[in-house]
Amino acid sequence: MPHETTATDLFQPARLGPLDLPNRIVMAPLTRSRTGSRGIPGPMNAEYYAQRASAGLIIAEATQISRQGQGYAFTPGIHDAEQVEGWKQVTNAVHRAGGRIVLQLWHVGRISHPSLQPGGGLPVAPSAIKPEGKAFTEAGFQDFVTPRALETAEIAGIVEDYRRATENARAAGFDGVEIHAANGYLIDQFLRDKTNRRTDRYGGSIDNRARFLLEVTEAVVAAWSADRVGIRISPVSPANDIADSDPQAVFDHVVRQLNPFGLAYLHVVEGATGGPRDAVAFDFQALRQAFSGAYMANNGYDLALAQETLHAGRADLIAFGRPFIANPDLVERLRHKAPLNALDKDTLYGGDARGYTDYPALARQAA
Repeated sequence: MPHETTATDLFQPARLGPLDLPNRIVMAPLTRSRTGSRGIPGPMNAEYYAQRASAGLIIAEATQISRQGQGYAFTPGIHDAEQVEGWKQVTNAVHRAGGRIVLQLWHVGRISHPSLQPGGGLPVAPSAIKPEGKAFTEAGFQDFVTPRALETAEIAGIVEDYRRATENARAAGFDGVEIHAANGYLIDQFLRDKTNRRTDRYGGSIDNRARFLLEVTEAVVAAWSADRVGIRISPVSPANDIADSDPQAVFDHVVRQLNPFGLAYLHVVEGATGGPRDAVAFDFQALRQAFSGAYMANNGYDLALAQETLHAGRADLIAFGRPFIANPDLVERLRHKAPLNALDKDTLYGGDARGYTDYPALARQAA
């Protein structure tokens, strides 16, 4: 059923599946590489997320569903018992602070390096096509390598990894999960004709290229509940050397195929991730109109654009990324039109509490 647009306000409550959100401000998932070599969250991560619990919803950072799914140093996992216990510290802290938090499920595919892979193996991908760029490893930045193309028989095992990760996220106390199908990672690699040259049932036509995403979605929904599941896409973002010859056709098809699942929300990166919103022509409102769940808009939103978008009924929720890094109380700053803290880009990835949990709130600045 097509979506009926309704004018709303950024500070108006929203219902998202079983969750009551006090506002429509979402903290987007933000990789910070602060969980150590084992990918186990701890007290510092719990403090970081609890500081930001005034968001209507927190989407926790991208979290690998398996060791094979890792593509960056010091990122968290959700595939073993210690990681689940670590995440419990985070979810408990957020819930004590009155917040709601879901976990983004991640497999990077080819955007990795042998030093991050089990046994030093090659990263996997739909096809053996090397991406441009460098991987962030424990030894620093290293060139990407040519990945290994997945055998057809292996794909079911990765789908199972998503299912198991969903169960682990539920056990860890999350309020839901988000399937990461954006920014040039594994699911996105299957969707695009630049990175998917397969000749089996997972390649060729748009229908075939979308098969992996739909199998993952089916498994995740079966492991929990559709109203606890969202999905993130980035139709025209060139992130991680991704592209397609006809993204409108691909993502119109994807949304039509996702609709019957009854997912909680569709999280859309509008434009280039962290870059221009309008570099490539794309009808995002076609996705908004076609999707029957909540439409979450992301990328380059400030207060004025967010309010304009909600007032016009072009979205139901607005996700803010980097503003949340330097402003744990972003909701209050937006509400009172207060100035924002400056972001320290030198402390974005890796490190300790500096540039992570030490950004001041308004009350501390005024004291």
